[in-house]
Amino acid sequence: MRKIAFVFGSLAAVGAGSYLVVYLYRWQWQRALLCGVLLVVVEVLLLGLVLVGRLARIEERVRDSDRRQRELAARQEDVLARLRGEPEPELSGGGRFRWLEDPAERTFVFVPVLMVTGVLLSGLAWLVQRIASATGRPAERRLAGRLAILAAPDPAAHDDLDDLPPPGAGASRGRTAGVTAVGVLGAALVGALVVGLADLTQTRDEDASDSAATSVVVQVDMRGTDMTAGRRSLAAQQVWERCRDSTSVPLSHAALGDLGDGLYAGVVRPALTDHDRLRLRGCLEDATLERAHLTVVGIGDADKDDD
Repeated sequence: MRKIAFVFGSLAAVGAGSYLVVYLYRWQWQRALLCGVLLVVVEVLLLGLVLVGRLARIEERVRDSDRRQRELAARQEDVLARLRGEPEPELSGGGRFRWLEDPAERTFVFVPVLMVTGVLLSGLAWLVQRIASATGRPAERRLAGRLAILAAPDPAAHDDLDDLPPPGAGASRGRTAGVTAVGVLGAALVGALVVGLADLTQTRDEDASDSAATSVVVQVDMRGTDMTAGRRSLAAQQVWERCRDSTSVPLSHAALGDLGDGLYAGVVRPALTDHDRLRLRGCLEDATLERAHLTVVGIGDADKDDD
């Protein structure tokens, strides 16, 4: 379940981040703020999922460790109980060494025979050991000669052994180099994204247009059954007035006229540059007026020769 939530959360984070960049490029700040908040929420959710997964694994390991400890303690208690318990009853045949319990007046030869047998066995073992020692030396030398190729070199004869890397050092350096390369590539991509986005959204001086004016046609859509033409016109005027200072040159002499059917047209003098057109369109379509939505139908320049 956590894996499915993590996948959907990752997709939501990618979508929110993409739309955040798109809305910043379009100068639609309200939508960019909403996408930014959504991105932060999804990132916190993903972080929570990762932490929950880590905690679940830690709890599972703790439970396994406790279970093993309980099993070990149970085995120890069982062994201790057996050690402290009463001895098992004697076999049906009587004691194991009944001759020790017999009356002392009886004569036995078991002990002397046992002692003599021990002496004879010790002498035989000494003789076998001497024979094996005398005949095993050539075999030991041959075995040592075969194993000489597996022996470590003499440190005194090879002083350069200290310069050799420790075992696993090559793999560790390889992993470090891979992580470093991925980190550098990620930093470069993030830097390129930030620089490119800053270049697209910054306000810069542009060459003035040769046209006399810029005409803007917007469509005003209202939600609700009581929205009359007067309310639609008032909403259009409010949004237009709020966006008059969104361009590099304030729209001091720009009026908005009603064309009917929810269409309104505005004429801006002097003509707007391409960057100002983008900013004006973004401001108009990013309106936060209640139950009102504006769509820029068309925007273009009017030449000086046009009426």
